[in-house]
Formats: sequence, C-alpha cells, structure tokens
Amino acid sequence: MRDNIPLAPVVPGRWWSRMSYLIAGLILFFAVHSVSIAAPRWRDRMATRLGTNAWRGGYLLLSLAALLLIIHGFGLARAAPIIWYTPAAWLHSVTRVLMVPVFPLLLATYLPGRIQAAAKHPMLVAIKLWALAHLLANGSVADVLLFGGFLAWAVIDRISLKRRAPRAVPGAPPAKWNDAVVIVAGVALYFLFVEWAHLRLFGVSPLG
Repeated sequence: MRDNIPLAPVVPGRWWSRMSYLIAGLILFFAVHSVSIAAPRWRDRMATRLGTNAWRGGYLLLSLAALLLIIHGFGLARAAPIIWYTPAAWLHSVTRVLMVPVFPLLLATYLPGRIQAAAKHPMLVAIKLWALAHLLANGSVADVLLFGGFLAWAVIDRISLKRRAPRAVPGAPPAKWNDAVVIVAGVALYFLFVEWAHLRLFGVSPLG
C-alpha cells in the first residue's frame, strides 16, 4: 500500500548500511525458498539424510531469520528513502482492488476447493498480486527491491513447477463449504488489514 513518508537527507554510507539488512534478508529468504527450484534432488537427499523434522526445522529457522532481516532492513530504508519513481494517484485505487483476492487466495492454499483448483497455485498467485499491487503504489529503491524481488521469485517458481512435481501442502480435507469459507474469511481479513492491521503493523494506512 502507499507509503506517505517524509523524505530525509540521504547519507550514502548510512543509506547503504540500512539497505544491507534488507538485501541480506532477501538473499537469505530467496536462497532458502529456491532450493526446490534449483536443486530439487539435492533437497530430497538432504531431507532424507537429516530427517523430515530436522529439515523443516532448519528451513523454518532460516526463513524466520530472513523475515526478521527483511522487516528490520525495510523499516530502516523507509526512514530515508531514495525514490525511483512516483506513482500516479489513481494507481493507489488499483492497488486496493488488486489486494482484494490476496487473502482469499492465501486461505485457498490450505482449503481445497474450486478456487484452489482454478488458481492451481493460489499462494504464488497471491504473492504476485500482492507484489504487483505494492509496486504500483510505491516507488522507492527499497520498495522495488522488496516487492520486485518477490514478484520475480513467484514468477520463476511458477515456471519451475511446470517441469517438477509440486509438493503437497498440508491443509484441511476437501469440503463443499471450503470455497465459502475462503471468500468470507478472506474478504474479512482484507478489510481488517486495510482498516486496522496495516497501520498498526507497518505504521502506514492503505487509505492514505
């Protein structure tokens, strides 16, 4: 969503120090989440050698460490942003529209139904919509690195799934009401996030 952040003087060395956390976090996150893309057989061998629980535990810890670096680095970079482009005002309305299906798609990942079947990989579709929506509303270097990075990764992962078998995602059993839950709960989460959570979590209101 849109970031209305007052610009502060940019000191090159200090700016790079702030950006380094974000860059390091993105590198770690995408490295961890790209193992199945770049080396699926190695991933399977290591998971077998270490054991499923140990592999998943290490995966989770590295992912959390990467997310903490990304959140910390993005917050530092926003304090003194360098603007690459300034989006047109009407694009912020487009952003809000693109974000509507994101939460239902995230839920559809774990609730099998027609929505999951139609999207095929609802998590990746959600990530692409989320990233594109934010790129339309924000134009700082940090925004482009963060949202552009996730958009590129999601596209690459989707392409790679055409030549490798997708891994089963744990979730609820198929049920006729799953789609209804996905829509109702997803839209409710969207409005909760827009009206309250985004401002509380990130200090920025999507409503401007």
